[in-house]
Amino acid sequence: MIKDVQIDEGFTHINKQGRARMVDVSEKKKTDREAIACGSIYMKKSTLEKIDKGEIIKGDVLSVAQVGGIMGAKKTSDIIPMCHSIMMSGCDITFQLDHEKSKVDIIATTKTRGETGIEMEALTAVSIAALTIYDMCKSVDKSMVISDIRLFRKIGGKSGEINYF
Repeated sequence: MIKDVQIDEGFTHINKQGRARMVDVSEKKKTDREAIACGSIYMKKSTLEKIDKGEIIKGDVLSVAQVGGIMGAKKTSDIIPMCHSIMMSGCDITFQLDHEKSKVDIIATTKTRGETGIEMEALTAVSIAALTIYDMCKSVDKSMVISDIRLFRKIGGKSGEINYF
């Protein structure tokens, strides 16, 4: 027989036995939700110039990173424990090349209509896009640094719109 463990009711991802659980969101109202995340990958100026000119031997870095980021967002619940599977209604990734600071800024926007937020998908999209850029450019620049991945804005749900920066 399993002993019942008393767990503080404030923990949302722990069951009565003290083990991990996925939160039940079935009683929550479906709302339109959007999340915007951003991050950067710093690199040598010569690497950024090669990306900009399409001279990276593996191909079009930003096109591949965009597809990789979208694919990553779609697989978020497969790689983040306790993350709900979400039917995304949209995912877009944009890039801004900053030659002065020698970096690529990555911005991911994810959307859904559902019971729970889509922030993890936006953060995953940025992360995978940055990792894809790293993978495609590592042969010419092993000193790249992925940095500053964060949630920029979320819209929807009971908390409404929150701007983090």
